Amino acid sequence: MVADGLAELHTHLGGSVASDIMWSLAHEQGIALPTRDYWEFDRMVTVSDPRGVPDLDSLDRIYHLTELIQSSPLAVERSVHAAIGGAYRSQQITTLELRFNPMKRNRGGERDLDHIILAAIRGLDRASLEYPQVRAGLILMMDRTFSADQNMVVVEKAIRYAARGIVGVDIAGPRPGGDRYHYTQIREHVDLARDAGLGVTIHVGEEGGVHGVEEVAEVVEALRPDRIGHGILAARDPELMSAIRSSDITLEICPTSNLLTKALADEEAVREVFRTFVEHGVPFTIATDGPEMMRTHLRDELELLHRIGALDDDELRAANERGHEASFVTRRAHAPV
Repeated sequence: MVADGLAELHTHLGGSVASDIMWSLAHEQGIALPTRDYWEFDRMVTVSDPRGVPDLDSLDRIYHLTELIQSSPLAVERSVHAAIGGAYRSQQITTLELRFNPMKRNRGGERDLDHIILAAIRGLDRASLEYPQVRAGLILMMDRTFSADQNMVVVEKAIRYAARGIVGVDIAGPRPGGDRYHYTQIREHVDLARDAGLGVTIHVGEEGGVHGVEEVAEVVEALRPDRIGHGILAARDPELMSAIRSSDITLEICPTSNLLTKALADEEAVREVFRTFVEHGVPFTIATDGPEMMRTHLRDELELLHRIGALDDDELRAANERGHEASFVTRRAHAPV
């Protein structure tokens, strides 16, 4: 198994803060919660049922509540600070990237977007002072339900604050109308971010069946990202896996999350996906998606994969080392001044 110094590259800020901190943040801001009972609240902001959630839309509803609570400079700063410190204290994570959508935390324009982003950067700075062992960075997220102009604002803000700890961009969110999402519509956004030196990771291939495989292929060909969030559907297509390998794209795979959202049916399906990627030489790293929301931690993920025979000790170590190497934080640290 992996010793000290873990790397976690795929975790959402809305799923990375402990329920008791979220509870206090909600009360400090005077947010009217759906319940006055802490334990019921805890069930609302986590995937508390071990059987998981019915689908990704159900997960989005959980994120809606956590994003509401984090919709102020105070809450964003404390959330980033808590997530980084908690990751190091509980898991000895020394390379960490947190991703969030600032536009989903400014209450439809009520809060100033720059203030939200700068608050996240303050949280990052505070955590860096307290935990100098951790190399951490922030990824700003676009959304599939946003207009092109809205997503461009997110990219422009990421570029503006790249020198302050914003290391990359991403896109996630539900598909409008549940249909296939055409990633070519954000090609200009991605090119702009890449030209500015930001890392690019794209949520794709988590679900969607045949359309999901087509989406992964489109992302690989049209967007040429550094990494792909999830990407598990690529295991169905040998040519697509070859393209991912040739393009040196690293997949960020979240096993427990995929089980809880039914993206993968069972542990045998998890094992098959990982063995397929290993056999085809597809680069990947392991992540949680959101340790508090998913009620898991990175070492739990590694133990799961080892227990079910998905990865052996050497493969687990290689996946963790790849996480350090593929991190946008690492890349910026080594960039020429």
